[in-house]
Amino acid sequence: MYDLVSFVGRGKIRKDVLKALDKPMTPTDLANKLKNHRPTISRTIIELEKKKLVKCITPNEKMGRYYEITNVGIKVLGLVE
Repeated sequence: MYDLVSFVGRGKIRKDVLKALDKPMTPTDLANKLKNHRPTISRTIIELEKKKLVKCITPNEKMGRYYEITNVGIKVLGLVE
């Protein structure tokens, strides 16, 4: 678990994305909310998804996929803050 805490803690954008996912959002929604570039947010989501910290809830969509934080992501975020 603490390897995930370290992973999130080392990246400000990773932490910001997890915090911002208080409801399901698209990468574009997150980019607008966090005032960051969409490609940066998309790369971060891919990293977080590989670690099972976020999950796609609309995997069959080509564009406009929605993501949400997982229970593991919530626990890790609680330990990072």
